[in-house]
Amino acid sequence: MLNVLTFSSLYPNAVQPNFGGFVERQTARLAARGDVDLKVLAPIGTFLPVGPYAALTRLPGRGEHNGIEVFWPRFPLLPAVGWRFNPALACRAGRRVLLDLIAEGFCPDVIDCEFFWPDGPAAVRLGRTFGIPVSIKARGSDIRLWGERPAARRMMVEAANAADGLLAVSESLKADMAAMGMPPEKICVHRTGIELDRFRPADRSAARAALGVSGPLLLAVGNLVALKRFEIVIGAAELLPDAALLIAGEGRERRKLEAMIAERGLSGRVRLLGAVHHGEMPALMAAADVFVHASSSEGLANVWVEALASGTPVVTANVGAAAEVVDRPEAGTLIDDARPAAFAEAIRAVLAAPPAPEAVRASALRFDWKTNTDTLHEHLRGLASGSEREQ
Repeated sequence: MLNVLTFSSLYPNAVQPNFGGFVERQTARLAARGDVDLKVLAPIGTFLPVGPYAALTRLPGRGEHNGIEVFWPRFPLLPAVGWRFNPALACRAGRRVLLDLIAEGFCPDVIDCEFFWPDGPAAVRLGRTFGIPVSIKARGSDIRLWGERPAARRMMVEAANAADGLLAVSESLKADMAAMGMPPEKICVHRTGIELDRFRPADRSAARAALGVSGPLLLAVGNLVALKRFEIVIGAAELLPDAALLIAGEGRERRKLEAMIAERGLSGRVRLLGAVHHGEMPALMAAADVFVHASSSEGLANVWVEALASGTPVVTANVGAAAEVVDRPEAGTLIDDARPAAFAEAIRAVLAAPPAPEAVRASALRFDWKTNTDTLHEHLRGLASGSEREQ
């Protein structure tokens, strides 16, 4: 039996049911193996018990989420430059949980850290304290955004050198990690997995009709934050008067995007759907004629793969691992020009000559959960075994 402690500040809870869902789905499949005993340590940063933080402060510190035991210790978020202390504070919160777990008889063989900031430095500190090997996975924004801050970059590189193993979601992210100073010989590429049995082509006309759409349908998905650049997607839709656009996601840019939609007279064919549960996403993906993604930074976006598995071609900014996913003409188009007109032109070309859904889906078949789970298990088992040999 392999005892795994998954460490991730990105993990769903009762207040944020979609937060870190990609980590939860991977973790659930690893936990489902008969030879793994797994618990999740998901530190939550909180500020004053007001506004969006109020509900978080009322969450239980321990509970079960979709059949997995999860611990949600709190650590304080400090104003302004306080982010520098997040790894130390998250580690301190996690240390109390780990002491309790060990007292109860659960001794982790390995810590599976699923995000690099602030989780990576915190997990390495825990590993050193308790003599547990640590794996850290990079997913994209943790490296490409936090890596722009010298202090965070230094702490992440130190953690990478101290960790027993490293994972990256793509070859391009591995290259970025190595360029930062992380040891490339430690980095294994561990691509995402998706539910290929759920994300699959369907009767597109019927799926569109169920959404109240009769003409061409564009879909965009993601948190409504600046780096996702939804204003480019909306601008492209404005140039395609016969097309409707649905945007699934929530975030602090919502009011700005609502104002943009109203000012340009697009309310009749551009809709913000708000947060959409992952269980409802397959129907949306299968209904769309084109999936549009204009983000300025990504690792390997699950939504690219989910769209392709649904038979929906992707028009995306050429960032992160986009070229590793959209790797053939049927899969879609990569855009290097961050203007609405460039996206509109590519979308128009796809709508004029749509590829066969099964040909689109073929590009996603390599992203299956079995490969993802088996690879992760082998990686973690190897780290645990190596630690045992050293002892």
